[in-house]
Amino acid sequence: MTTPQQHTAPSADDFLMGGGVPSAKFPTVGHTVSGRISERPTVEQQRDFTTGELKFWDDGKPQMQLVVTLATAERDPENPEDDGTRRLYVKGQMKNAVAAAVRATGARGLEVGGTLTVTYSRDGVKTNPRFNAPKNFDAQYVPAAANELNTPDPGPTAPPAVQAAVPGLTQEQLAAAMANPATAALLAQQQATGAASAPPPF
Repeated sequence: MTTPQQHTAPSADDFLMGGGVPSAKFPTVGHTVSGRISERPTVEQQRDFTTGELKFWDDGKPQMQLVVTLATAERDPENPEDDGTRRLYVKGQMKNAVAAAVRATGARGLEVGGTLTVTYSRDGVKTNPRFNAPKNFDAQYVPAAANELNTPDPGPTAPPAVQAAVPGLTQEQLAAAMANPATAALLAQQQATGAASAPPPF
């Protein structure tokens, strides 16, 4: 029987710059990786960590994994070009945790702009003495639309000239004043006529 072969090509940026995106790592129980999804998730075949060979199940079917690219706050102090981008390889129990987190939000899947948080929560049951106990994960997901709704609206900001024309007001007071077209026009007129010392008209 011929086994299927699959090779995932590097991204255009990785090919051009001769580098790759670092993998998200979970060195200890309690470690969390979190970030906004910056690229559309892809599916690829798993490779053996030691040999790099493609992995297959006993029946010959390829072992697959979901690759999620996150914009995180992590930085490698030894790499001045590290922008925090990390690749998360979702498989095994982590896949179940991520799927449950997505279902809990009512979303149909992971999407660019959503926030995925994965935590190495505990060790599973060790079944093979040659290997470490499997890692278990918890996950949370915030869909892209919810992220947008939760982004604070900075509101209208008074131009520097108007701020100078009405000293002593807080940003909130200036924003409220600028929200009123009549007040904003009067403030602009005061600035134009040099009436900076006049009391605010509200």
